Amino acid sequence: MDDDLEDGNAGPYQDKTRTFPSMRSKSYTPLIFQILMRINARVLFLLLLICFGAVFYVGASTSPIIVFVFSICIISFLFSIYLTKWVLAKDEGPPEMAQIADAIRDGAEGFFRTQYGTISKMALLLSLLILGIYLFRNTTPQQESSGLGRSTSAYITVASFLLGALCSGVAGYVGMWVSVRANVRVSSAARRSAREALQVAVRAGGLSAIVVVGMAVVGVAILYATFYVLLDVDSPGSMKVTDLPLLLVGYGFGASFVALFAQLGGGIYTKAADVGADLVGKVEQGIPEDDPRNPAVIADLVGDNVGDCAARGADLFESIAAEIISAMILGGTMAQQCKIEDPSGFILFPLVVHSFDLVISSVGILSIRSQRESAAKVPVEDPMAILQKGYSITIFLAVITFGLSTRWLLYTEKAPSAWLNFALCGLVGIITAYAFVWITKYYTDYKHEPVRNLALSSSTGHGTNIIAGVSLGLESTALPVLVISASIISAFWLGRTSGLVDESGNPTGGLFGTAVATMGMLSTAAYVLTMDMFGPIADNAGGIVEMSQQPESVREITDLLDAVGNTTKATTKGFAIGSAALASFLLFSAYMDEVASLAHTPFNQVDIAIPEVFVGGCWDLCSSFYSVHGPALQLVALLRRLLMKSGDSSLRDQV
Repeated sequence: MDDDLEDGNAGPYQDKTRTFPSMRSKSYTPLIFQILMRINARVLFLLLLICFGAVFYVGASTSPIIVFVFSICIISFLFSIYLTKWVLAKDEGPPEMAQIADAIRDGAEGFFRTQYGTISKMALLLSLLILGIYLFRNTTPQQESSGLGRSTSAYITVASFLLGALCSGVAGYVGMWVSVRANVRVSSAARRSAREALQVAVRAGGLSAIVVVGMAVVGVAILYATFYVLLDVDSPGSMKVTDLPLLLVGYGFGASFVALFAQLGGGIYTKAADVGADLVGKVEQGIPEDDPRNPAVIADLVGDNVGDCAARGADLFESIAAEIISAMILGGTMAQQCKIEDPSGFILFPLVVHSFDLVISSVGILSIRSQRESAAKVPVEDPMAILQKGYSITIFLAVITFGLSTRWLLYTEKAPSAWLNFALCGLVGIITAYAFVWITKYYTDYKHEPVRNLALSSSTGHGTNIIAGVSLGLESTALPVLVISASIISAFWLGRTSGLVDESGNPTGGLFGTAVATMGMLSTAAYVLTMDMFGPIADNAGGIVEMSQQPESVREITDLLDAVGNTTKATTKGFAIGSAALASFLLFSAYMDEVASLAHTPFNQVDIAIPEVFVGGCWDLCSSFYSVHGPALQLVALLRRLLMKSGDSSLRDQV
């Protein structure tokens, strides 16, 4: 067989062996989890009880809002444990499925161990560099007024940085841990029904999403409450509560640091493995995708886990953390300018919004249920329609909870109707999120015209396929740019007309309005991340089914889930780009305020006549088309496979 492969003769497809070498080895577990697992169960329970008690005590000493956030996060983590047990209770199918899944798991954990081991060392070195910079930098006016010295500020920033990096790493590990164990269970469920396979994949993705969002929220809340108590905030001669969010920027930086390397390392690996497997298999040997005779398929399936699950979890963790912290800074600044007596509602509003996100996304995840049906008699439902139904439920609940949150936290006697304007800002953000999901779905779903036209362009050669694909990617950026532009302008105007003014009578709510719109867009982040995690899990399930030579009916189900998974992955990329565009507007505003504070000079405008500034803005706008171009081409390949099974020979040959 080896000689045949070297000569380019892979042999007939039916000669593939159904036996695989056992790849089961000791599963890799990070050091922190190894330490926890060695502790006696009763002692561990007692320690957790003490930790929960300390957290709630600190929260109660800070604000009842913090206690509410802690309670929701803990309930969400308990819900994720329930999802874990539910998913792991499903069977792994026949031995050949389990053996392939073990190989994928070993590869993913090996990659994770190498990558995050390097990231952890670099994070420690960078933390020392940050410590040195903060020890020698000039103090800000806020630090001088509160008596916060350089050394205290330096150690606080380093601690926040390390906690952010740790939480981001844990979020990435959870995403990878879930995906490498859920893939084989989805494959096994596909032997019974498509609806059950969909439910397993969605709940596995939901587990990871709940942990990612919950870790981002609870990390910021713990830092805020701890600093509030330790620094004796709002007491005479100490720091004001409106300045406290400025101490949290290290947390966002730590999350960004890990996400940067996770995205680059995981993204490069998964694309290289994907292209390599296709070149050596489909191009050189002419064998089907995910063929067991192609060892590169395992590397391809590993890439789905480390690139699309672990890396995407770290990426969205960073986006949520940065959005929360920037919105807290802007809320505190606006409350200080408007002389609001109790500014805690404006500062802690982002934490409450994302706490409700955990609740409503959990409802959306549970809304997708399996049905007792005979797969032979009942036609397979469209998985995308089922996912969209769950997303519609989540969107509806988001509108309700967002309105309640604004009335609870953003009501002030200085402007009694301001909360309504901010609720409308949140509605703008929610509509923007839904528009991004719909636009991305239109450009990447195989049922719509763009992908089908791209498939037909292959009938005249590779050149027309590439031209059509790049053109589609460029075209797909037009509507998102218009939507983002409209949402920023609308939210800024609504915030500016909210009635909140400073001492001079100038409106001050514009920037905070855009912050609220960003929170509205991310108010369903957990469910959107669930749909994203669904993609690589379904892709892995299809590979396992193909390599273990399951019946064609099973492969048809996993092919359909895989096609929808490519669309949901592209949807999350578009969602992340849109939310990052809104968040970057907030971060840049916060950056300008920080520069003005340090330089003691006004910094109110940016000159786009400077070539570097103009080029940077243009590059940022144009580079996003790749997020649609790749998934669209992947769907062309899936569309061809579906056509091969449909019997439409003329269209199949063209594709």
